Amino acid sequence: MNQYHALSHQDAAHIVSVIQQELERRGQGAAVAVVDAHGELIAFLRTDGCKLPSITIAINKAFTAARERRPTAEIGAESRKAPFPMTNFGDPRYTAWGGGLPIVHRGDVIGAVGVSGLTEDEDVALAQLGVVSLEY
Repeated sequence: MNQYHALSHQDAAHIVSVIQQELERRGQGAAVAVVDAHGELIAFLRTDGCKLPSITIAINKAFTAARERRPTAEIGAESRKAPFPMTNFGDPRYTAWGGGLPIVHRGDVIGAVGVSGLTEDEDVALAQLGVVSLEY
């Protein structure tokens, strides 16, 4: 019998809250998505001032990080070095922009967080802030 850990709604809400507080402290707008290990949405927030395209992008960043089990920035960097550009692997939700990070617990990916609306580096830093807020 296989046993696995799962990201709870409480965990997802905590991540969103931590990132929301930092966005409000900075006076910035962005979208924050938290997904389960399969890339399906658990929690989402669009703060004031967030551009509308960032909604879908944040969700897609989280989806990609969960499905690929690695940061989306790595996927983007790798695709720029590959002999062919990043494709969507048959799913238009895949993205290669930084800001999506897997959430790992005891060696297993239990979900992911995606942030969009700022620079790629800021999105990554905010996603990291959310991920480390769960470290036990």
